Amino acid sequence: MSICGGRVKFINTAVLIVCFAMLWGCGGSNVDETPASDAPAEEAASSGVMVVNPNLAGADELGALPGMSKALGDSIMAQRPFLGMDALHSVVSQHHGEEEVEKLYVQMFIPINLNTASEEEILLVPGVGKKMAHEFEEYRPYTAIAQWRREMGKYVDDTEVARMEQYVFVPIDLNTATEDEILAIPGVGKRMAHEFEEYRPYSSMEQFRREIGKYVDDGEVARLERYVEIRP
Repeated sequence: MSICGGRVKFINTAVLIVCFAMLWGCGGSNVDETPASDAPAEEAASSGVMVVNPNLAGADELGALPGMSKALGDSIMAQRPFLGMDALHSVVSQHHGEEEVEKLYVQMFIPINLNTASEEEILLVPGVGKKMAHEFEEYRPYTAIAQWRREMGKYVDDTEVARMEQYVFVPIDLNTATEDEILAIPGVGKRMAHEFEEYRPYSSMEQFRREIGKYVDDGEVARLERYVEIRP
């Protein structure tokens, strides 16, 4: 019995040695030769990233973001609402360097208007370079986010389109938008969606400002106005 046990032990040891040699010969030693990248584009591509809107997040939520300093968090809370990424970026860049800013935008961003955003704003979207920024602009004007999804789907897969969609929007028509489309506006709940619909048809943006201004302050009206339009 002891002899058999010794043979089994010997065989197992030999197998381990052979397996190790095979791994080494096939590049097993190269596993760590490609270090994990810290590039924001790769971080943004990871699944399950929740993008926080700094106009809506609480102080604790902002403070919990990786790379968020107390000074920057306080500045954001004091100066919001920001009416675009360019306005936010001017504040963020005063507190952090370019690399830190890029990483922060993976998880904190104000959606940009696909029809009016400058190239500089588009390039702030994590993982979007010059080539993709050109494609964003190529198909303007967009009438619906579904159109943008279809066009971008020519260049990247569905997962990447869904990831980028967290950072962009197409304004909806105040007079024809469905309740679901209205509820997709950041910070709009059932009650506010009802008020959006209550005053239809809108003949001007001034009318929208006046009616919605009955429920929220001027800063919030301006923030909401970014997401809507009145089409002919």
